[in-house]
Amino acid sequence: MNEQMAMEPDADGYTKALSKRQVQMIAIGGAIGVGLFLGAGGRLAQAGPSLVFSYAACGIAAFFVMRALGELVLHRPTAGSFVEYAREFIGPWAGFTSGWMYWVNWAMTGIAEITAVAIYVHRWLPDLPQWVTALIALGALVAINLLSVKLFGELEFWFSVIKVTAIVVFLFTGAALVIGSADVGGHQAGVHNLVGNGGMFPAGVGIALMTLQAVIFAYSAIELVGIAAGETANPRGVMPKAINGVVYRIGVFYVGSVLLLAMLLPWNLYSGAESPFVTVFSALGIAGVGDVMNAVVLTAALSSCNSGLYSTGRILRSLAQKGEAPAFTGRMSARHVPYGGILFTSVAYLAGVVLNYVVPKEAFDIAIAIASLGVVATWATLILCQLRLRKAALRGEVERPSYRMPGAPYTGYATLGFLALVIVLMAFAGTAERIAFWSIPVLAVVLAVGWRAVKSRRSSAHQAEERVAASD
Repeated sequence: MNEQMAMEPDADGYTKALSKRQVQMIAIGGAIGVGLFLGAGGRLAQAGPSLVFSYAACGIAAFFVMRALGELVLHRPTAGSFVEYAREFIGPWAGFTSGWMYWVNWAMTGIAEITAVAIYVHRWLPDLPQWVTALIALGALVAINLLSVKLFGELEFWFSVIKVTAIVVFLFTGAALVIGSADVGGHQAGVHNLVGNGGMFPAGVGIALMTLQAVIFAYSAIELVGIAAGETANPRGVMPKAINGVVYRIGVFYVGSVLLLAMLLPWNLYSGAESPFVTVFSALGIAGVGDVMNAVVLTAALSSCNSGLYSTGRILRSLAQKGEAPAFTGRMSARHVPYGGILFTSVAYLAGVVLNYVVPKEAFDIAIAIASLGVVATWATLILCQLRLRKAALRGEVERPSYRMPGAPYTGYATLGFLALVIVLMAFAGTAERIAFWSIPVLAVVLAVGWRAVKSRRSSAHQAEERVAASD
């Protein structure tokens, strides 16, 4: 009976097709991505062991963001997630802005990831053109998202299982090597690697701070569980555990992995040219480890693209229902899938395949940096909404859920300050980050013009309705 009710569409047209098992793994998988599997190597080479502090600092911010999200979800579960919360607690313009910034995040991330898929497959099929691989992967993921929510959930479940298994294996293996002071490629594993070769901050505190933007990107997609809440049976029972699971695993998977990496080998042996996990296992002389890790990273990239299509489809439909996105993006299929928004995002991904085929690596880095702006905007929106929810509850306008953000409002203010610091630091980082930073005014102008156009269209429609009413 409960299963039948879960498959009945709600007021927004969505079915509660995601199970507790799928939601929990989507939440875990969202916290493990290419930012860790690939990005940690280059950042270790850049900042040394101090990268551990960057992951810990961003992890604390992510903790408060997720708790803020949990409070909002328990207040009102919706597939529109933070877009609907921004509209409710801040204003219509905030819903419009946050929705499109989230789309920018996933469009840029997808552009990078769909090309990464082709690069990874190229290791095994060097004669197959990369654009062909990218198209095949994109076509398969679009088809899966269009077929059903349940199929998406099942695929993402297994993607997450692979990623989590790989991390768990590494954590146990790495811990055993460190405890046993094992020889890793001619270097003894141990705590001494954290302070050797220039100390904890070999490149200085400033460089460590510059890594925050990349680490923020590594944590992107943790908010996906909030969007999944709108298609989850019994969200008030499932969501707190799923969100708590993300928070705990951030500490273990991310901070723990980077800490072990820094202890297994001297930091200057890592490189941005390959996964740091491949570097470690290759140093051990384990045969075939490169192919195994390449498969895991491929899975992470596919998972990211899969999640991007899922989440932006729901966000765009939420915007379209308010006249804030093209009407096509609001269309829903007979299978209760927002196919318009999914196809709209897939076009951006397709353009990205072409773009990354003809431009150098700098374009890839720029896409990641701009995607980080979307992550920061999303996190800041969630914190602001929670602060407004708390104030509304104090005024007696709404009932505040029992699952709450700890330390509010002070932790909210601190998190917003931290996110502002990350944005400011981008102006002093590398070329890609500086380009992303100076794109902020451009994005602001585009969003302002877009919102003005939406308001003008609404005003014209309202005047037309008044004229019709007057003529009657």
